[in-house]
Amino acid sequence: MRLAIVLAIAGGIVAATVAAIVASSIPTQDYSLTVDALKDEQSLFTNARVVLSNTGRLPLTDITVDFGGGQKEDVGTLDVGAKRTVSPPEGVQLDSVTVTAEPDIMIVQKYRTPIKLPGMIGS
Repeated sequence: MRLAIVLAIAGGIVAATVAAIVASSIPTQDYSLTVDALKDEQSLFTNARVVLSNTGRLPLTDITVDFGGGQKEDVGTLDVGAKRTVSPPEGVQLDSVTVTAEPDIMIVQKYRTPIKLPGMIGS
């Protein structure tokens, strides 16, 4: 009897955990865009990229990435759940990037730098 109760409680906990994980991955907004701007400074060069992710329930259109200094890239449309990576052109300041999309989305994101660990390549 006790074993059945323990198994029922454990099963309930597992079911609740799975339900919470599934619920957290369901988009809650019609239009949502995440921007991850990364610059990785090496000793001889700098790698930089901007990852765009459509985290909404509907496609995003007219996406433009403004790297600053008059340098822009038109991305176009990003379908639901899609990701797109763009690279800034050479010579632009890698301070921040501005991403606009329809309808009425504007995100200004500073570039982040990954943590360097001793003994790792590039540190």
